[in-house]
Amino acid sequence: MSGLGDKAKDFADSDKGEQATDSGLDKAAGAADKATGGAHTDQIDKAEHAADDKIGK
Repeated sequence: MSGLGDKAKDFADSDKGEQATDSGLDKAAGAADKATGGAHTDQIDKAEHAADDKIGK
């Protein structure tokens, strides 16, 4: 199973993986912002950027 985790990390660290994770995080942040009616946009943006810093490099 660790092989699968290594493959996922390698993918996330690639250019294509970075684009995919950025897109996913952007969609999740947009959904969260919509669900909260924009009341927590700053916090959602900070969380999105923090997650992006941890996923892929």
